[in-house]
Amino acid sequence: MIFADAFAWLVDPVNWSGGKSIPVRIGIHLLYCLGAVLGASLIAVPLGLYVGHTGRGGVVLVGGSNALRALPTLGLVTFLYLVAGGGTSGVLIGLVVLAVPPILAGAYAGVQDVDRGVVDAARGMGMTGAQRLWRVEVPNALPLLVGGLRNATLQVVATASVAAYVGIETLGRPLLDGLRVLDYGQFVGGAILIALLAVVLDVVLAGVGRLVVPAGLRLSARTRRAGKARSGGAGPRRRGEPAPVESGGSTA
Repeated sequence: MIFADAFAWLVDPVNWSGGKSIPVRIGIHLLYCLGAVLGASLIAVPLGLYVGHTGRGGVVLVGGSNALRALPTLGLVTFLYLVAGGGTSGVLIGLVVLAVPPILAGAYAGVQDVDRGVVDAARGMGMTGAQRLWRVEVPNALPLLVGGLRNATLQVVATASVAAYVGIETLGRPLLDGLRVLDYGQFVGGAILIALLAVVLDVVLAGVGRLVVPAGLRLSARTRRAGKARSGGAGPRRRGEPAPVESGGSTA
């Protein structure tokens, strides 16, 4: 019965026209998601590559990343919205903060996961630190880096719904309206739209990953992960290296 009501809400022409229609809310939701992931990437990717390449600050990075993951989404977004005096900037900053950990983990773990023999061979060929980073480590880190971007996107798609609590017309608005008037068809319909948007974006990013990551690197990354799983853990690290950060994150 609830799913029938949700289907009826989704196909109702009234919900597909006007300033608060489903297409408008999807567009606003998508803009917030893309803005948050882009902003987080500008912060997290350079930082993760630097720490992964130099090995400096790994402990601080792990602790800070875990602390950011523990922040309550609704509380953070509401607090920043109030501090910013309303508007969209506070909400966007809150989503950026929530998107940083998975991207940071993907960039850092990707560089740390590069075969040390390959890096040492590049050093033996006379490559500078910058050359080793951009010609050896970053290309080999792409599988985990793209995975971090995918995790961050899925997390932001889910959490951007809370922007409706502060009056922004994202796809969280049907959830709030449905709960307020006990219209569970509208509530489930909004949840379905959020899930579909997450699936579409994940498929798009998976396609982008297949374009930018060579097939050999994808196969090599899967082989190394399978080998580590069979051996019961990660391979040996160089002395003084911090433990790698897991690149997983919460999804929608």
